[in-house]
Amino acid sequence: MTTEAPAGMRIGHVHLKVSDLDRSIDFYQRVLGLKLMQRYGPSAAFLSAGGYHHHLGLNTWDSKGAGPAPRGYPGLFHTAFLFPDRKTLGEALARAIAAGIEISGAADHGVSEAVYFDDPDGNGVEIYRDRPEADWPRDENGDLALYNRPLDLQALLADAGVTLPA
Repeated sequence: MTTEAPAGMRIGHVHLKVSDLDRSIDFYQRVLGLKLMQRYGPSAAFLSAGGYHHHLGLNTWDSKGAGPAPRGYPGLFHTAFLFPDRKTLGEALARAIAAGIEISGAADHGVSEAVYFDDPDGNGVEIYRDRPEADWPRDENGDLALYNRPLDLQALLADAGVTLPA
């Protein structure tokens, strides 16, 4: 028996505890463009992209009305949403900015470009796009040589053809 996950394995979905279901549905629809696939009574919802049954589950089963989890404790660091290209990533960034979301970070990792912020409950969100594998930085042995450089958000928006109102 092998102990290595198969290459085709993927993370199917993430399920988050939230304090206000309607507020979270609105955030993930408006900012990330996810579609509400189903509500499960007043306490859970399932959202997706592309018609999949759900990429994101939200529930208030143990968290309705609660404040955010304290920083510095074990738990989810962020959920990463992979966009297919630089244009759609720039468009998602523009939606986040237009919604008044505070961008907490942005980085060029060589293999990807990523933007970071929090959802209304303080859950970390990463929106990113991967570069083609042929463009990934490698060292002299052919191993990945990831880095953490600033990402020019204005250039990302411009490349997506997005201009924000002043």
